[in-house]
Amino acid sequence: MTAQDYINLEEQLGARIYHPLDVVLARGEGIWVWDVDGNKYLDFLSAYSAVSQGHCHPRIYQTMVEQAKTLTLTSRAFRNNQTGLLYKELLEICGKDMVLLMNSGAEGVDTAIKTARKWGYVKKGIPDNKAEIIVCLGNFHGRTTTCISCSPEPQYREHFGPLTPGFVFVPYGDADALAKAITPNTAAFLVEPIQGEGGIGVPPKGYFTKVNAICRANNVLLVMDEIQTGLGRTGKMFAYQHDAEVNPDILILGKALSGGFYPVSAVVANQDILGLFRPGDHGSTFGANPLACAVARTALKVIVEEKLVQRSDELGRYFLEKLLSIKSKHVKEIRGRGLFIGVELQPAARGARRFCEALRNEGMLCKETHEHVIRLAPPLVITKEELDWAFVRIKKVLETME
Repeated sequence: MTAQDYINLEEQLGARIYHPLDVVLARGEGIWVWDVDGNKYLDFLSAYSAVSQGHCHPRIYQTMVEQAKTLTLTSRAFRNNQTGLLYKELLEICGKDMVLLMNSGAEGVDTAIKTARKWGYVKKGIPDNKAEIIVCLGNFHGRTTTCISCSPEPQYREHFGPLTPGFVFVPYGDADALAKAITPNTAAFLVEPIQGEGGIGVPPKGYFTKVNAICRANNVLLVMDEIQTGLGRTGKMFAYQHDAEVNPDILILGKALSGGFYPVSAVVANQDILGLFRPGDHGSTFGANPLACAVARTALKVIVEEKLVQRSDELGRYFLEKLLSIKSKHVKEIRGRGLFIGVELQPAARGARRFCEALRNEGMLCKETHEHVIRLAPPLVITKEELDWAFVRIKKVLETME
């Protein structure tokens, strides 16, 4: 089959919920991927940060193979010998004392919303069915009915109602707006430390320090969606750590938690919050299965032992400095932290997609977000020399595109 044959199959038989670049990938290793015709590309998206450890990392692969030979799924009706070990190892990294595992990131967000609401009713005394959760304009938390209800993006919501009530919107990066929006019925503030799908939106310095204080003063849970930004992507283990004295009550993790081998998400908090759940309150047939837990344990070890957090910090600073040297009429702003960088283009540039297509032709894969932003997020195992290789191509496209 040719590449076009594969594209035609997708277009004819699949619901068109994505608009991918027309490259048909067949193999990946580290930072590189190859299409069905044998063309080689540098992956600068990392499956939206899910493969921060690189494609088909040999240690994670070996763990998956070995665990798949012994036990893959028990459901939560029985226990297994991997789940508790992942709990322990993940909580040591997060500094909390309880975890609830699910599968996709959206499931993690839904779980965190249920958790915050339950806490609001049981601990804070909010009247039944009156709990409010404050969220930010420009956010992205997933595609379930509840997740789209807490996003103001019109396309996410149109023709999918009735939506889930109980969400209040405030501008991102505006701590004063948050303070004004809080009422006695506010259970939580759900926020991304950097808005990924929103265009790599980096908040003002000190924003989360103020947010943390506001939440503490008003008995409101601070819920951090670190699905895309967590586990090293921004040069810290968690992106909220870029601000001083921030201690979220709930962390939502996913994507890199399994290194791209298997969907694993987690809601992490202390026992006074997650301990409110009773058997039957929540569940998942596949959540916390032994295959997922074994894979996630090794994925975490790779992040720590290969010092991927430090690499992201050092190489991110290096790469951002190089990018800022580009002189292009198309560039409005370049921003980011670690290896999580957005190149925002001027409206006159006519959208970021054509630049991503041009980069594909140069042997680099990245993706537009919010129409005018090119998202740059390579696997954290990339080297300085490989970043230099990418920079030459990015500079060429930005400076020479008509």
